Amino acid sequence: MIAFNSPRRQFLGQASCAAVSSIPVLNTLLNLSFAEKLAAVTAPTNSDYRAVVCLFLSGGNDSFNMLVPRETSAYAQYQATRSNLALAPGSLIDIHPTGQNTFAVHGGMPEIAALFEAGQAAFVANVGTLIEPVQNRTQVSAVTKQLPLGLYSHSDQIEQWQTSLPNQRSGIGWAGRTADLLQGLNANQKVPMNISLDGSNVWQTGHQNAEYAITTGGAVALENYDFGWQQYDTTTQAFSQSVDSHLAQQYSNILMQTFNTRKKAALDAYNAFTSATAASLPGSISFPGSYVGSRLQMIAKAIQGHAHAALGAVRQTFFVNLGGWDHHSGVLNLQGQMLPQISQAIGAFYNQLVAMNMQDKVTLYTASDFGRTLTSNGQGSDHAWGSNQFVVGGSVQGRKIYGSFPSLALNPDTGPEQNPLDTGSGRLIPTTSCDQFFAELALWLGVSPTDLPLVLPNIGNFYTPSASNPPLGFMM
Repeated sequence: MIAFNSPRRQFLGQASCAAVSSIPVLNTLLNLSFAEKLAAVTAPTNSDYRAVVCLFLSGGNDSFNMLVPRETSAYAQYQATRSNLALAPGSLIDIHPTGQNTFAVHGGMPEIAALFEAGQAAFVANVGTLIEPVQNRTQVSAVTKQLPLGLYSHSDQIEQWQTSLPNQRSGIGWAGRTADLLQGLNANQKVPMNISLDGSNVWQTGHQNAEYAITTGGAVALENYDFGWQQYDTTTQAFSQSVDSHLAQQYSNILMQTFNTRKKAALDAYNAFTSATAASLPGSISFPGSYVGSRLQMIAKAIQGHAHAALGAVRQTFFVNLGGWDHHSGVLNLQGQMLPQISQAIGAFYNQLVAMNMQDKVTLYTASDFGRTLTSNGQGSDHAWGSNQFVVGGSVQGRKIYGSFPSLALNPDTGPEQNPLDTGSGRLIPTTSCDQFFAELALWLGVSPTDLPLVLPNIGNFYTPSASNPPLGFMM
């Protein structure tokens, strides 16, 4: 991780914008903007801890079977369009959005349904990558609107959901850009603001910061190294002393010294994180032993009060990636197995937050490559565009469906257009942009409205940052 060190931070605090703009290494407009803003960020009080958890469902979740309309005519349209992929009413769990028609969630998601009904979860309907608003399929077919690069491509759309830059290919994510602005708020700079349970990712990669990768067992150690004295383990003791002596060396070779500095920083981070997360979780909450369950349990250890206090953290993000959602076949059976794992893990995670009295300080959201075709390919569904996602947390304005849930009608091959959002086979044009979705979370984390375009460069195409109203309204 490349981070601003203390001298640079002091310099930025004293320098004028004109002076900062003359630094050669900060030679892009975006980096200059970040440098200028870092000097102006004010740390919140210690009690004002906030964290965002991204649960990425890579492969493209068929989310129109995760959230289903239940109003009579809308459900009949759903059945007609989805044909053999439609879920029967008896397999669904009805939810009752405030002031909206009745919807339902997949029958394997009772925990999400309960959180929604209790006001701690909300859905964002038909959200996707957009450069600018697109109203109908004619604009798509005639290319009279700018369209995201590589529509329907896994790699392109995963990248764009993590960068919120659908008009360019980039290795810098919006959580990384957020950390470039907010990392300095954390008193302890040994452990980065962005922590990943699934290794390197674009979402948490910034210009000046990157993710800190851990496992379900905690921080990753240097094999046979222990920062504490091991009285009865002479092998570990000897190896650790050897490493420490190397770390204490000063090298004239820049490459060797840089490597040594990075290794020392990694060990310092390991020591800090391991000490901070050593305590057991309160409340005797039972987490499922699933892939997501074990990761959310580790995240809970990192955010419990004494842990984030020990880390000096007031802002954090966490990343979890669960693959296997590319269901070109077997979608009903596979979702029947996978969605319950998601629901159970999130249910346990929220209960743990309540046990720690931190439910208002943590927000979890889902993301995926794209939605899938409403039509069946015979055995499953194919790559599409707009999708439904959900957010969970005590600061979520829950029991609502945000955005515009689309008509699920299909356009005929010939004749008048029935649904302007259907580009073919039920590939729906998003009615809400990723920028609007992410802006809610970025603002809640503490990014100022004036800084929002630094984190989400295209936000001005969908929302005016200086507006008195929020982008979508799902965060308190």
